Amino acid sequence: MSLNWREIDLVLSELGLAGSHIQKIVQPDFSSLVLELYRPGDPFDLYVSLASGKTRLHRLSHPVEHPEKLQRFAQFLRARVKGAKILEASQVGQDRIVRIRLTSAGDETILWIRLWSGAANIIATDANGRILDAYYRRPARGEVTGGNFDPSRDLAPNPAAARPSSSAGANDRFSVRDLPGEGSFGERVERAYSQGGPQSGLDALKAQALKALEGRETRLEAARAALARQRADYEHHEQLKAQGDLVIANLHRITPGDRWLSAEDFSGGGDLIEVPLDPKLSPEKNAESFYERYKKAKSGLVRLDQEIADHDRLLEELSHERRLLSDSEDSAWVSAFLRRIRKEQPEGQKHAKHERPGLDYHTGGFTILVGRSAAENDELLRRHVRGNDWWLHSRDYPGAYIFIKAIPGKSIPLEVLLDAGNLALYYSKAKSGGQAELYYTQVKYLRRPREGKLGLVLPTHEKNLSIKLDTGRLDRLFNARDLHAGP
Repeated sequence: MSLNWREIDLVLSELGLAGSHIQKIVQPDFSSLVLELYRPGDPFDLYVSLASGKTRLHRLSHPVEHPEKLQRFAQFLRARVKGAKILEASQVGQDRIVRIRLTSAGDETILWIRLWSGAANIIATDANGRILDAYYRRPARGEVTGGNFDPSRDLAPNPAAARPSSSAGANDRFSVRDLPGEGSFGERVERAYSQGGPQSGLDALKAQALKALEGRETRLEAARAALARQRADYEHHEQLKAQGDLVIANLHRITPGDRWLSAEDFSGGGDLIEVPLDPKLSPEKNAESFYERYKKAKSGLVRLDQEIADHDRLLEELSHERRLLSDSEDSAWVSAFLRRIRKEQPEGQKHAKHERPGLDYHTGGFTILVGRSAAENDELLRRHVRGNDWWLHSRDYPGAYIFIKAIPGKSIPLEVLLDAGNLALYYSKAKSGGQAELYYTQVKYLRRPREGKLGLVLPTHEKNLSIKLDTGRLDRLFNARDLHAGP
């Protein structure tokens, strides 16, 4: 059981963090953080646990083992707040969010420690609330570097509802527990949770899997940052067209070998502007070059926006997998998860493609993918579909996930949609009835529930489709699949 808000208040009052200085930052595993603090005559370690069901903070009575490799968030804190002085440490209302104000070399940093069992996190911001980094990066909540953190968004909408009522049950729920043993409440908390010893076999497996996940997350974020930089270069594509127009309008003034064209900007107020030219190209070819770069940038923006959205979706899926992994108590499942992660190859590297699970169908130039189990659905979602692809599923009946792979610049023809709808009906429990209601939407509008099972998604922006089983259509699809598969 995690600490409640009254217990957090008591622990903070016992710690008296204000005035302490941060000497070291240690991240012993993938769900905890230790700040080694010093105040005159009283060095001590502050332990913060983000583990599901065990969120808490307290003083440590023993040193923790330092990992061989410093993790990402700990590296950031060492660079940002090592040596910093704690100005203030308090709980925000009754919502289990601890706010620690730090100052170092004139810069103020705020650590927000959210001790929620299902959404624990440590978020570092500047004084204005701009996120500098987070222990768990969660794009869906905006908890990524460069975002804005607003703690009021996380507060209970009715603070009075969080306060214990006069009834005995409510009072027990929000009271300070009478933990066994002697010493301060923080000391008894430490003994009760017994988290100072060596990791169990399950914890060791989790640590390895979480480390692999963090590596994938780091690579994805680096790739996303590169895409964002490229997008910034393409944002001013209209300027390329305007420059091409100026070259066309002033061909008579350009001499082969010129490096610049000084011309009146007839689209922007009549000011003189300098247009760079390639001296190796003729005036006409210079104009063509501007127009070609304009077209490339214009189409590139659409592609980059989609790729950035795909990276955001993958980062959110990694965050979801991290939560599933942290909460799991099944060592066999964690072992299987670790084996799968180790087989996966880093994004952006050109190795052999993952074998695609499920079934493939081909119709009207489009490819339709069918996931027949939770594992196949999950694998298709994570590895083989993108944001603009389409997803179909039977409403009110268990069934396969059906995906239509999008073709850039083409809408999905009705016949292709009906083919996919018949497959969704055929591979569902509604098949025996011969008809069903389906819903469909693009993959980018699918959301994973926080505590959802493997492969489970919730659609948004969905549309409805009524389907009656068409055996002739299905025969055509099955025959085409056999021909496509070959002998």
